[in-house]
Amino acid sequence: MSEKREYVQERPTSDQIERELRRRELTGEAHKTIIRAAKTLIVFAAVAVLIVTLLFPTIQVQRGSMSPTLRDGEQLILISVGNIKRGDIIAFHLGSQTMIKRVIAVAGEWIDISENGTVQIDGTILEEPYLVAQLTGESDIELPFQVPDNHYFVMGDNRAISMDSRISDFGTVHQDEVIGKTVLRIWPLNKIGFVL
Repeated sequence: MSEKREYVQERPTSDQIERELRRRELTGEAHKTIIRAAKTLIVFAAVAVLIVTLLFPTIQVQRGSMSPTLRDGEQLILISVGNIKRGDIIAFHLGSQTMIKRVIAVAGEWIDISENGTVQIDGTILEEPYLVAQLTGESDIELPFQVPDNHYFVMGDNRAISMDSRISDFGTVHQDEVIGKTVLRIWPLNKIGFVL
């Protein structure tokens, strides 16, 4: 004859029930707190993006003339025009297009470019650590060239393909055509940071 085993389920004590109820209550509160925090962060991020977009214009790089400093598709934040100096990267209107170039010389300065691409400003060789190679490109202006009042002489970092102030049809950039100078790269995410 086989032996029957009876399984008796023990009833939880009132202390165990209270502990379980408290644990569930705390877990529910923790979830609510996490959800509230996530909602707050999302709202904060949306407001921050809205403020940045309204106060600081953004621009997308669309050509390779500023490579390797800036690459096609990158998104940049601009600050309103203030004190623009040599080395700043600016965005400006050229006809119906928006361009991005580096300021090489400012109003009143004399610029000269040798056959191998070395740039001199007022007789002093310009240090250009942002260039990967000393390249030349198209130029039809008479050198040396003096930058007119209220203008900037601009060039792309990828000198071999850049259409810039070295070409008379492009010319120098008048200060009223400047949208702003680039300060921050916001896209792609792995390259977020200041633009130099």
